[in-house]
Amino acid sequence: MRTIMLMNAKGGCGKTTLATNIATWFADDGATVALADFDPQGSSLDWLEARKDYVGIPNIEGIDATQGWVQPAKGTDYLVMDAPAGTHGPVINQMLKQVQSLIVPVLPSPIDIRACSRFLEELLKSGRVTRKQTRIAIVANRSRENTLIYRELETYLGHLQLPFLTHLRESQNYIRAAERGLGIFEMAPSQVWQDIELWDPILEWLEEQ
Repeated sequence: MRTIMLMNAKGGCGKTTLATNIATWFADDGATVALADFDPQGSSLDWLEARKDYVGIPNIEGIDATQGWVQPAKGTDYLVMDAPAGTHGPVINQMLKQVQSLIVPVLPSPIDIRACSRFLEELLKSGRVTRKQTRIAIVANRSRENTLIYRELETYLGHLQLPFLTHLRESQNYIRAAERGLGIFEMAPSQVWQDIELWDPILEWLEEQ
């Protein structure tokens, strides 16, 4: 089973958006997928509840990870984990115990860049990271390429010794998909093609062994 986590100590950076869309990508490709929500707000579980209104789309198992040990159904191919905001210190090590691939989403704002810098300092000290058992990549979320703050974020990320995979647009398509319990890959291609093409580096990185 492949394990993927979305984590950043800063709230509101798009962890749930990435988690739900990654889950749908693999589910739509025929994989058996579980989505574990560690956040007490339960945003990923709410998304899965909305997803029940549709017939003919792949099932994704929902797990309330706030209740303790995460145990997906037997035969699960991918476990996608939506980590809570405010994760610091020893909790990082506990959460990374079974994580193979970790994506850190970050927003292009001075507050988010500073928060991400502090979080990455903690993250890179984790035993699983130093032993290269968990690999890490960065994604810039809700970005506008032609802005000064995006260029500042790009410069900051370029100095890190971590893969900076891509940026995702600030797009209403993510909001529309979330409201319906869908991923953008499940929406009309003519509506979402500009968003989907930005996902290629993320999906390629996740599919690497």
